[in-house]
Amino acid sequence: MKDFVIIGAAQAGLSMAYFLKKSQKDFLIIDKENEIGASWLNRWDSLKLFTPTEFNHLTGLPFPAPKGHYPDKYEVASYFKKYVKTFELPVQLNTLAKGIEKQDNCFVITTNQQEITCKHVIIATGPFHIPYTPSFHSNLSETIYQVHSNYYKSPDQLQKGATLVVGGGDSGFQILDEISKNTTETTYFSGNTDIRTLPQEILGKTLWWWFTKTGFLSFSKKSWIGKRISQSKQPIIGTDVNAILKRNNVETVGYTIDAVDDTIKTTSKNLENVKNIVWATGYKPNFKWIKNIELTDDGYPKHHRGISTTKGLYFIGLPWLHTRGSATLGGIKKDAAFLAKEVL
Repeated sequence: MKDFVIIGAAQAGLSMAYFLKKSQKDFLIIDKENEIGASWLNRWDSLKLFTPTEFNHLTGLPFPAPKGHYPDKYEVASYFKKYVKTFELPVQLNTLAKGIEKQDNCFVITTNQQEITCKHVIIATGPFHIPYTPSFHSNLSETIYQVHSNYYKSPDQLQKGATLVVGGGDSGFQILDEISKNTTETTYFSGNTDIRTLPQEILGKTLWWWFTKTGFLSFSKKSWIGKRISQSKQPIIGTDVNAILKRNNVETVGYTIDAVDDTIKTTSKNLENVKNIVWATGYKPNFKWIKNIELTDDGYPKHHRGISTTKGLYFIGLPWLHTRGSATLGGIKKDAAFLAKEVL
């Protein structure tokens, strides 16, 4: 029987593994992917972090890049591989956790490989589980190529013709930027255009330097300021949204509300020439595979700073686990250090 099993081998899982290794615990990290860093490698090819090198260090190993550099997804994956090798962390890949049940004083984890028994479980699967697309997407003609941002790689995937990008978050605008720069065809944007944007640098300092100095990333979600920040719409960082929307081949069409065959209905007009749709419409959490877990109304586990209502079951890497910085590469180490003190 293992002391701990960590489910998920990205930044959250590796951060907890560092402290378990240091405390000489008998533990195992399992991950459904076939290589370390796959959760990043599976995202679109041009993806880069919003945070420069100095804000991307996991505990015990600096991120290997110059100060001020914004790493791409390949560098992040390589860093994770180096982290596992440096600290000799026990990782079992190609292992999908299908269920967790507490039996007496231990947990039984059912996977596609075997059953694993342990005293404690740390869920580090992150917040992005089920790619969400509106139900009416299935009404569209098969001649229209549809892809969720989770599976989008580059404009090379797309058919010749107009493309509709749906979703006004960071991913949506970055993908809209890339597609519209690489084609003369019309690129429609569906989503909220009344959004706040923030540059990556202000007065010669990175945005994250300002965030750190002002304490923006350190406010607890239960504090008055933390509640205000968590309830406000997240700004778009490092993308010149206005410049993108002003391009000659970009047309805003409001919100997408229905679709049938070759026609897509938006709040501005009906689109009948779309050949591709990129759904940058986010994700829904999935923790229902954990038996008897208490969930909030929005589907996330009830917890206090990662300590769940089930004794011995812990979470890390969730958005606003404690602060705005909880789900960032550089911010995860604070949550890991706190949780390690509680569980070790």
